[in-house]
Amino acid sequence: MASEGLSHENGSPFVEYDRKTWAELAPSAPLPLSDEELARVRSVGDMLDAKEVLEVYQPLARLLSLYAEGARHIHSITRQFLGENMSHTPFIIGVAGSVAVGKSTTSRVLAELLSRNPETPKVALIATDGFLLPLKQLTKDGILERKGFPESYDRRALLRFVSQLKSGVSPVSAPVYSHLVYDRVEGESLPVESPDIVIIEGLNVLAPPATNSALAISDLFDFGIYVDARTGDIARWYEERFVQLQQGAFSDPRSYFHKYAALAEPEAREEARRIWREINEPNLLENILPTRPRASLILRKESDHRINTVLLRKT
Repeated sequence: MASEGLSHENGSPFVEYDRKTWAELAPSAPLPLSDEELARVRSVGDMLDAKEVLEVYQPLARLLSLYAEGARHIHSITRQFLGENMSHTPFIIGVAGSVAVGKSTTSRVLAELLSRNPETPKVALIATDGFLLPLKQLTKDGILERKGFPESYDRRALLRFVSQLKSGVSPVSAPVYSHLVYDRVEGESLPVESPDIVIIEGLNVLAPPATNSALAISDLFDFGIYVDARTGDIARWYEERFVQLQQGAFSDPRSYFHKYAALAEPEAREEARRIWREINEPNLLENILPTRPRASLILRKESDHRINTVLLRKT
């Protein structure tokens, strides 16, 4: 069944593969991740298992490796043609999608798989959360309830960071974000030095340029991935994830969301539905979902949170 809002008529720019057909595109190989590694890359509420890694992510990692190797070859022959010693530039992958859809899991799995390719051993994973404006600034500007919307990010800093990566600058540093305190970690940064591949994961990373800018970070990507699902399914997953966190991570007194820890489960579910209805769903419908057609590849999930269809942009 087609996901809402995306046409699959003959004029579609995407070729659609069911999971079985997609899995057959890459040669079979042993599972590259151990049970412990699977547990480490899997986000709360996600259903990632060994079968999905083998059938979906292993072929995707192989495709991305081919793209990265091709880009490196083009860079090499261009350098020879121009007679210039241009800096090595990384292959940049953007991963977008709604809150609770599983884009962080997708990003971590791909980072693990791509780093095991001897041609691309240095893989950096950057979440755009670190480029969110500090809580104090969001509060001062009156947009704390719009955290995650485009205006809540330091878009200039994010664009500057990606531009430096794509220009071959090394090292560059990304700000660090703490999900525990729901804010940037003051004074901390993540150095990125001469990576082969950079995966940039975030809600709006495939967005077009802002009205006052001629360039978007997505213009600097070599490949864009959108993790997709029906809006009603994502709402349900968000609620379930909220309850799991409310009964787990939120119990830490340092957590920004510790105020929810004492709620009874019905109250917690009602609060999750309110947050989804007032914040996450409007952001999805207004800002995130419209970027889906800009992706190079779409991973579509069914109601069980498992990827069942892959759509690859025609070349």
